[in-house]
Amino acid sequence: MPVAVRPLTIDQLDDAERVFRLAFGTFLGLREPLQFTGDCAYVRTRWLADPSAAWAAHLDDTLAGSNFATRWGSFAFFGPLSVRPEWWERGIARHLLDATMQRFAEWGVGHTGLYTFAQSPKHVALYQRYGFFPQYLTAIASKNVVAAAGAVTPDECRSALISAHRAATLRECAELTDAIFAGLDVTREIDAVQEQALGDTLLLRDDGALRGFAVCHLGPGTEAGGGVCYVKFAAVAPGAKAAVHFERLLALCDRYAALRGAAQIVAGVNTARAPAYQALLAHGYRSYAQGVAMQRPNDPGFNRPDVWILDDWR
Repeated sequence: MPVAVRPLTIDQLDDAERVFRLAFGTFLGLREPLQFTGDCAYVRTRWLADPSAAWAAHLDDTLAGSNFATRWGSFAFFGPLSVRPEWWERGIARHLLDATMQRFAEWGVGHTGLYTFAQSPKHVALYQRYGFFPQYLTAIASKNVVAAAGAVTPDECRSALISAHRAATLRECAELTDAIFAGLDVTREIDAVQEQALGDTLLLRDDGALRGFAVCHLGPGTEAGGGVCYVKFAAVAPGAKAAVHFERLLALCDRYAALRGAAQIVAGVNTARAPAYQALLAHGYRSYAQGVAMQRPNDPGFNRPDVWILDDWR
C-alpha cells in the first residue's frame, strides 16, 4: 500500500501517542510496551507547541507513524519518530523524514540534529542517509531531590513576573543563547512551558544581569512525569564565571524541584561539553541512559567543551 504523509491533526493525538509508546516500548523489549514513559507526555505537548511541525504517516487511512520537528532559532532537531512495529522495514520512517527535511529547508536552519539509540546500527545508518553524522554521546542523568536549602524567589521564576517583564526576559534568554551559538533561541520551549502550564523557566541573575536560565517541566502530563522535575533546557552565559553560574543554576533547579514536591530531577547533557558533564556528575547526578547525538553538517555546533548547556534531543 502507498504511504501518505499529512499533517498530524488534533483528533489523531491519542492514536499517535499509542503508536509512539508501542514502538519504543517494543524496541526496548518492555514486557508492557504501552507503559513506555509512564505518565509523561511527549506527543500532545509537542503538537501544541507547534502543530505545523508534526506529521502523520498513513497506510490505507490507518495511522502508521508520526514525527515531530523542533526549531530553536538557527538550530532544529526532530523526534520522537515512531512507526507501528508490525509495519517496520516498510520505508515509512523515510517518508516521515522526507517531510521533515523539507520543513528544515523551508525554515532555512543551517544546523540540524537528532538523538538516537547508540547501540542500533540500523537507526544510525538510516539517519546517515540524510546526511547526519554520529558524534558524542548524550547522557540522561538523574538525582534524588533533598530538602530545599532555601526558597525560590518570585524574580527567579518567569511565571511570577508581570507580562511586560516576561517579554523582556524572553529577549534576554535569546541574547544569552545567541552568545553561545549564533541564532540559538529556545523561545518556543519557554512559551510552551508558560502556555501549557508544564512547569516554569528559572532565572539566574548576577548584578541584575541574566547569567543563566533553566526551562523545567514538572509532573504528570509533561515530559517529566509524576514526581519528576525535568530540565528540558538550561544554559549559562559564556565567560570566566560560567562554571560558577552553572553550579548556581543547578542549585536553583534543586530548590525549585524540592519546593514543588518532586522526588527526582532529570537532565541531559552531551559529553562533548565535558566540563558541564563533569559538573553535573559532581552535583550528584548519575547517568541512567545514553544515546548518540547526530548532526548535519558534521561539526560540533554547540556541543563544545566551552558550552555550559543542559539538553537532549529526544
